[in-house]
Amino acid sequence: MPEQKKNDCKKTLKNFSSNYWAISTAILAILLVITLLTGGITGGVIGTEISAKEVGEKVLAFANNQGANAGLVSVNDNGQFYEVILSIDGQQIPVQATKDGENLIPQLVPLEPQTQDQPSAPTPTNIPKSDKPIVEAFVMSHCPYGTQIEKGLLPVAELLGDKIDFQIKFVYYAMHPTSGEVEEQLNEYCIQEEQKDKFLDYLTCWLGKTGTPENGETCIEEVGINKAQLTTCTTATDAEFDVLANLADQSTWMNGRFPLFNIHKTDNEKYQVGGSPTLIINGVKSQAGRDSISLLNAICDAFNETPEECNTQLEAGQPTPGFGWSTTETANNAAAGCGV
Repeated sequence: MPEQKKNDCKKTLKNFSSNYWAISTAILAILLVITLLTGGITGGVIGTEISAKEVGEKVLAFANNQGANAGLVSVNDNGQFYEVILSIDGQQIPVQATKDGENLIPQLVPLEPQTQDQPSAPTPTNIPKSDKPIVEAFVMSHCPYGTQIEKGLLPVAELLGDKIDFQIKFVYYAMHPTSGEVEEQLNEYCIQEEQKDKFLDYLTCWLGKTGTPENGETCIEEVGINKAQLTTCTTATDAEFDVLANLADQSTWMNGRFPLFNIHKTDNEKYQVGGSPTLIINGVKSQAGRDSISLLNAICDAFNETPEECNTQLEAGQPTPGFGWSTTETANNAAAGCGV
């Protein structure tokens, strides 16, 4: 990404990183004490399993009893545990709870920092090779883990340029409709489709802000998006896929909670996309980490003939979940995502 633009984002959001990690550290410290006092967690359910909604309400009540002034964003079933996303001081903080609603557990944190020679997650070996790899990242525009992988992918997409077919696609349902997620995704789809030469610059601007509709308008202005062309595209796309109609009609929502976003529904079904993020390389799901080094390695492994750009040493560090260009030297729950 342009260095000046990235530096501007970092300056603007200098307090974001310190606040985010201060909040996260405080919450994790509380949860670790609870875990130690209860003798540790050995499974996803100790007693009788209760609903995700009930667990979310219990976690929210606990956080507010600790003075956190939290709001409940979502609760996701991660198989063994529920992941509860809280909103605290404007930031989305993920915590996990056992399915009986009796215990909180800290996020898994690696004890050793990740380096350039040690990717944050292994890359599978079954990705087929091609002359021009197709890279499809399925995200939700406001999912903190979707934005995390986008921040890792941007330097790779800019480095490899037209040597790859890079596409941002959207999960077929939205989990953050009150934040303007549906409208933002509609805009991003059209910018990528019809003003592709400006899409990476737009995404760089968008990810460096705080995810409000006003931020989207600001980035449209800053990047020089043709508004008339954008409106024509969003109107036609909305009519084709009933995007805003589905948002307005809650009876159509998935599980009564999540509006449908069907623009990439066929691809979602093809790849069995369940949540954000899902990375597809040459038609196969990739388990690469969300840092730029791991993503570059995964994509470069998919070339028939590896281009010279694959020898580039990208900046180390794992992007933090959410908005802003902060990074950390350690992996931060690289398996986490937004999904039902």
